[in-house]
Amino acid sequence: MATSLKLDIPVPAEKGTVAFTAALKVCLAAAAFEVQLQYSTAPGESIVKLEAPKEHKSLIEANAIVRYFASVGSKPWGKTGEELLKDNALLEFEESILASLVAKKSDEALTIAESTIAKATLTTEVPSPAEIAFFATLYDVASTAKVDTYPALSAWFVKVLNTQWAKSGIEKVAALTTVKPTKISKGAKKESATAVEDSTPREMIQKLKPDVQMKIPKEGEDMRSLPVPGQKNILITSALPYVNNVPHLGNIIGSVLSADAFARYCKARNYNTLYICGTDEYGTATETKALEEGCTPRELCDKYNALHQGIYKWFDIGFDYFGRTTTEQQTVISQDIFMKLKNNGFLVEESMTQLYCENHERFLADRFVEGTCPKCSYEDARGDQCDGCGQLLDPLELVNPRCKHDGNTPVQRDSRHIFLQLDKLESEVKEWSAKSAEDGQWSKNGRVITESWLKEGLKQRCITRDLSWGTPVPLPGYEKKVLYVWFDACIGYVSITANYTKDWEKWWRAKDDVKLYQFMGKDNVPFHTVVFPASQIGTRDNDWTMLHHLSTTEYLQYEGGKFSKSRGVGVFGNNAQDTGVPPSVWRYYLLSSRPETGDTQFVWKDFVTKNNSELLANFGNFVNRIIKFVNAKYAGVIPDYTKAINDPAFAPYKEQINTLLASYNEEMEAVHIRAALEKVMLISGEGNRFLQDNKLDNNLFNNFPDKAAAVVGYGLNLIYLLSAIAYPFMPATSQAICEQLNTPMRSIPNSWYPDDLLPGHVIGKAAYLFSRIDEKQEEEWKARYGGKQEAAPVDDKKAKKKKAKKAAEKPKEGEAPKVVKEVEVRGPGA
Repeated sequence: MATSLKLDIPVPAEKGTVAFTAALKVCLAAAAFEVQLQYSTAPGESIVKLEAPKEHKSLIEANAIVRYFASVGSKPWGKTGEELLKDNALLEFEESILASLVAKKSDEALTIAESTIAKATLTTEVPSPAEIAFFATLYDVASTAKVDTYPALSAWFVKVLNTQWAKSGIEKVAALTTVKPTKISKGAKKESATAVEDSTPREMIQKLKPDVQMKIPKEGEDMRSLPVPGQKNILITSALPYVNNVPHLGNIIGSVLSADAFARYCKARNYNTLYICGTDEYGTATETKALEEGCTPRELCDKYNALHQGIYKWFDIGFDYFGRTTTEQQTVISQDIFMKLKNNGFLVEESMTQLYCENHERFLADRFVEGTCPKCSYEDARGDQCDGCGQLLDPLELVNPRCKHDGNTPVQRDSRHIFLQLDKLESEVKEWSAKSAEDGQWSKNGRVITESWLKEGLKQRCITRDLSWGTPVPLPGYEKKVLYVWFDACIGYVSITANYTKDWEKWWRAKDDVKLYQFMGKDNVPFHTVVFPASQIGTRDNDWTMLHHLSTTEYLQYEGGKFSKSRGVGVFGNNAQDTGVPPSVWRYYLLSSRPETGDTQFVWKDFVTKNNSELLANFGNFVNRIIKFVNAKYAGVIPDYTKAINDPAFAPYKEQINTLLASYNEEMEAVHIRAALEKVMLISGEGNRFLQDNKLDNNLFNNFPDKAAAVVGYGLNLIYLLSAIAYPFMPATSQAICEQLNTPMRSIPNSWYPDDLLPGHVIGKAAYLFSRIDEKQEEEWKARYGGKQEAAPVDDKKAKKKKAKKAAEKPKEGEAPKVVKEVEVRGPGA
């Protein structure tokens, strides 16, 4: 038989007291674990009564009660073993260290909480006793602006606030809390718009217009996206980054970041969208790099695949799936396409003269040969392409060729290979590309490069190589050969999708239902507009999803020169993290400087200016100003703005916003990313102008309450719109806005009216979206990433190139010679 347990908790007069924290812990635990409590209040005390087994007659300490509720509630936590031990350790840490630091109001409390939460595995939706204790202990201090400088703590705290158990627990403890209202300032004529001190725990009530949020799969739902016939289905790829280098900012903006911005736009429009990418891992360059690093090709690929994923994750690149080309699916699909081309008469076997190194008895793939370019006399041209003039080469054309392995002069020998007869497919490729370029509105440089190839006439191209690292050629006698990267790298898009979902054909065999958008730098164009489409056409499978829109960029230069890993020139993916500048700022700068119609420059001075003058002073100022005002004057509750929201004076502002929004959508649909981002900032500027023109201040609040409410309603709803249209460019910033607004992510509408957030909706605390960058940082960063380059004769450009390269490669005394390569975007990958 159960007996009654009395829990005596003094009425907590205010937040920050031991009594308040204890009461909050109990109320949160009761809500989380579904324990039915009877509350009764007597003068000077609040008594919590519940039925408990006899062996638990006396429970005084709050954490013990939380543990008890976790075991006896209708929805118990129920963890055992190692998980229970870890949670008990966290509870002891909270009792012995964290609670003491909070009581002393020590800043160290937040620092140590940040570190602990970043390492711990906290579930939020089904909390552990330790998570409840942590939240209650930190509730007061984490409600201050200080928490914004602790990202893990801030993110976790906001997630907890949005759970039902936290909302219910806070609402219950609020009933046990006495709060004093703020005194009305002298001179106020009315009390109808009383400002209330925002110190009470808020019940985060959401009142939203239905069907405005972005469609995001709920927890537990299959996250894998599939197209739906008859709906808008968008398949997006970014050029597969080659696996043997660290990507620099030019690589990132040229493919993955641009594609990510468009993918996020499509998802915010609630289109069925799939964005896939992965590392391009086969080929000569991988073998070369593996030799340099003294490892196997597989070890090299594992290393750089993880490195790339880490960099892209930091940049908030939201792939649906990031894979790799060294998979069984790549072999199966590539060989299937190969055999269909063979059976349809588009492959031919011919003997090809190649360079052969007698020293280590091996045919040399193109990249294993170096020499003097026959077209520009650059002395370090590769067998496949010259870095001096950019022309594609045949290794037999090189003057004074040498083996990259040992420097010996190779000899010419014949070897049997398979050729793709592009000439037989030329007329079909021309017809397809002309239609696709027009219907899909390809980027201008993509059209020009494709037309140039087709104008010269397509020739048969070798698609096999004498290598061991690659997709095996499925023919007898070709056991020591693999498919050439020219042929099978673009097939990686298909195989990566096949590793993402067994239903990959619903994306790639759906020409009437799916639109394919591909993003890359301009040097990758022919592989995507000639070679891969020719292979698809040549299979005679008429249901292939083929390229619809081609989005290609020119080059991003660094401070007037080129990025160079070997000389330490430029910012590479891992360097961006080291600056301490958040990903949203990097994304904004790169997308606003996207080289869409010509080369652009990364300039540190512009980087600092854009952050301080555009993001901070324009965008961030508008959002922060109005959220702060609503917190200060309305205790975070949206007032009834309906009485004056249709003020004729507001009409011109709404009209301008909708004009800019329509232009924004038009630009994004055409993949004019930079122009669309400009519209976001113009809409933010319109928000600032609206607040300025309508003078949102204490006078308006005190003397014209209906108009003040209307200005607030208009402004908050415009902020919600901004969160949606900024999402493709700065997703973390959009998320932060929605957390402050206490809203789900908003979809991007066709038109806008300020009524998404309804009166009575409760917003969160204001927090700065951006921080000022000290102008002194410009010189520091320029020095750090400027590299060291020797001066060279100004009257001889070739000598200058040669001298700089030789100086970089020259070993120090006692060192072995180094093989040095600049990071360039080459081949079918990025």
